[in-house]
Amino acid sequence: MKFLWPVFAREFKSYFATPLAFVFIMIFLFAMGAFTFYLGHFYDNGVADLSVFFGYHPWLYLFLVPALAMRLWAEERRSGTMELLLTLPVPLWATVLGKFLAAWAFAGLALLLTFPIWITVNYLGNPDNGVILASYVGSFLMAGAYLSIGACISSATSNQVIAFIVSVVVCFLFTISGSSLVLDVVRGWAPLSLVEAVSSFSFLVHFAAITSGVIDLRDLIFFFSLIGLFLYANTLIVDWRKGG
Repeated sequence: MKFLWPVFAREFKSYFATPLAFVFIMIFLFAMGAFTFYLGHFYDNGVADLSVFFGYHPWLYLFLVPALAMRLWAEERRSGTMELLLTLPVPLWATVLGKFLAAWAFAGLALLLTFPIWITVNYLGNPDNGVILASYVGSFLMAGAYLSIGACISSATSNQVIAFIVSVVVCFLFTISGSSLVLDVVRGWAPLSLVEAVSSFSFLVHFAAITSGVIDLRDLIFFFSLIGLFLYANTLIVDWRKGG
């Protein structure tokens, strides 16, 4: 923790040193409100729950989280501060994990600031708050998975635009891998075991399971394993480029 905390604090504070934090949070909150109450027709549905609200999270994260992650390493490399960062008396794993946790905490803060929507639905009806809490947990985990992918890709390039585009594409593939469109194509030539394997990598499948109100250990293992895998790859890339 003595290595992790300085990196985390440095990165988290850096978000608020520029207008980036406020712009990101404002866009996120505005988009969530618009998608829920206007595009999602929240009032017309006549149901006191937040299924519409959480239904838009994967698609909003698909663009906003890579935008948040693209600067994590690409900006360090572009500005020439990468060498200084890596010469600090901090293990590489702590640097990678600290930067990721700071970005994840920032994304969690943006998610937490949607609490007025939760208050609104409780004012209008009697929702199952246990399901809503589980959905918030699932949304936070999914944001972390998107973020780990974006951080890994950001470490491989100094161009933030390239990092953003590649991250969106990779995250999109993980998102739709469980959709009927993809599975119907795979079923045409692959055995059932492969079809199930492809479906198991879908963020939508695991997120939908959690938003039903059940936090299954398999879904937790999926998200944390994916985060760990991409953070490990992130560490390898940074170490390789450091040596190069």
